[in-house]
Amino acid sequence: MTDFTYATAARLTEAMDAGEVSAAELTSAAIARIEDLDGDLNALCVRDFQRAEDAARAADAARARGERRPLLGVPMTVKESFDVAGLPTTWGVRAFKDFVAAGDAVAVARLREAGAVILGKTNVPVGLGDFQSYNPLYGTTNNPWDPARTPGGSSGGSAAALAAGFGALSIGSDIGGSLRVPAHFTGIYAHKASAGLLPIRGHTFPGMPPLAYERDLGVIGPMARSAADLALLVGLLCDPDETTLGIAYRAALRPPRHDRLADFRVLVLDSHPLVPVSSEVRAAIDELAGRLETAGVTVRRDSPLLPDQAEVARTYMRLLQASVAAGYPPEVYRSAVAAAARFDDDDRSLVAERARGVVLSYRDWLTADGVRARHRAAWRELFAEFDVVLAPVFSTPAFPHDQSAHQWARELSIDGEPHDYNDQLAWAGNATAAGLPATAVPVTRTAAGLPVGVQLIGPLFEDYTPIRFAELLEREFGGFVAPPL
Repeated sequence: MTDFTYATAARLTEAMDAGEVSAAELTSAAIARIEDLDGDLNALCVRDFQRAEDAARAADAARARGERRPLLGVPMTVKESFDVAGLPTTWGVRAFKDFVAAGDAVAVARLREAGAVILGKTNVPVGLGDFQSYNPLYGTTNNPWDPARTPGGSSGGSAAALAAGFGALSIGSDIGGSLRVPAHFTGIYAHKASAGLLPIRGHTFPGMPPLAYERDLGVIGPMARSAADLALLVGLLCDPDETTLGIAYRAALRPPRHDRLADFRVLVLDSHPLVPVSSEVRAAIDELAGRLETAGVTVRRDSPLLPDQAEVARTYMRLLQASVAAGYPPEVYRSAVAAAARFDDDDRSLVAERARGVVLSYRDWLTADGVRARHRAAWRELFAEFDVVLAPVFSTPAFPHDQSAHQWARELSIDGEPHDYNDQLAWAGNATAAGLPATAVPVTRTAAGLPVGVQLIGPLFEDYTPIRFAELLEREFGGFVAPPL
């Protein structure tokens, strides 16, 4: 059989339609690869191989009857935080080790309807709250490019699985870069959708009813080894949740603004007033900007239309922590109240803003939301002159595992200098706070061989624009490269 390990979903569907390979063969090969390699990576924390084999045989029978569906017989994974009927959903929290989902999340159900074969669920950090993926239930997920380093979080298991060839697709979630950071660290593609675009019901903290509920800032999104597969999954998932009165987003989504690379207008960000960027990441962005200019793309390095980056980061930190802290147990919340009180009123550091966000009153939340509305208006004006904003995903390539107990006291080395670990959230904030779509794409590797990616931020509900730009980058300069496993 031809080796389809790293084939895209589109290529697999084409091969099955042409009779080159069966869904059963693809699934057996994926399972064999997982059994061979995942002992060292620990990407797939919950295996569902028997049902996957049954689904693959059913897909082959359906194809033999003449059925054609977008993902018929395509093996894939899903992040552990999505409900899958009959499988545990724990979010890495020990207290929920025995919780089993009664039904599929809406996104998972739609993937099944499209014919996808679900191999299992991928690892996450505790409560989805880290740039790494480890927890007391399932252990640590390692980066396929260097097992001593993290594949990112919180969708790190999905990213590691894709980079290792464990299925063609995955889905994850993102509130603080949780799709984009793992993509950057492992050299794959991921898309943080526009706020409210994709149905989040069933991506639910364990034990809570899977109701139609749009949590502020948080979204779900696709992960793949090609930009075209991202577009495929957005199209499959973007209808509104049938239990809501939401907008018909499929109709609202606009087509990509351009189909030629040279027609795009790009604003490049390679620095931030509050967060330094490593020389390796800056060099990668500068090199890409130069390549784009050579290819005829309109590239600008600054614009007065860009929202104040420091104000965006501070506002985002408050809104993010207000959202996250809503689920804190009473004793944790009381401790957070005391911690916030220790900061001076004139302390504008990001760590202070995060502390304030945890205890934000509704009155103060509305004030922060008003600032966010002003930023959204500024982004709207900016995207009248630009099509894509190209920015770092994270200040460094994948870093060594750091499981020190106090996450909020950790430091990250940037060009040999220590900096606050959690300030890296600022790079996620530009797109997340305003609800903008952002596509993470691989662009190069460091001298040590680690992947470096960038995020392509696009206009609200124009998700196909950054994805199309990513497709054209892939065509012009190359895309995913398999790690040396």
